[in-house]
Amino acid sequence: MGVKDPEIDTVSIIDLGMVEKVNVEGNNVNVVLLPTFLGCPALEIIKKNTVNAVKRLPSVGEVEVEFVFHPPWTSERITEEGHKGLRAFGIAPPPQHFEEDGSWHVDCPYCDSTYVTMENIFGPTACRSILYCKSCKNPFEAMKPVSTIM
Repeated sequence: MGVKDPEIDTVSIIDLGMVEKVNVEGNNVNVVLLPTFLGCPALEIIKKNTVNAVKRLPSVGEVEVEFVFHPPWTSERITEEGHKGLRAFGIAPPPQHFEEDGSWHVDCPYCDSTYVTMENIFGPTACRSILYCKSCKNPFEAMKPVSTIM
């Protein structure tokens, strides 16, 4: 179970690597989350869903959810389950490695072809780009890689 990404219901915020810390003092719980991208429109929904999920646990009193920017979220935080969930939704997970020039490549989440082209670095959200698979002829989105080692 857990709190899902509101736009990608096959992946949880835990598998996206957004949960930095959970502090429990008595019956009160403080959840510290890392936003994937500044200005993400889903943050308030994620906060509300996290509060509601924690409040459903037995003996929980007050619940506070806060977003912090240090350490910064990076795409390396996404778990293997997160990668699977993104693929199941039709989104190519971010690559594990970058080219020396900072470029990156992902395979098609539908047919696993490497024969893909970047159609637009700017996707429907700040965290995604639009690509096209030349093999299966499907457009798809890819989660942008974010690293502190670029």
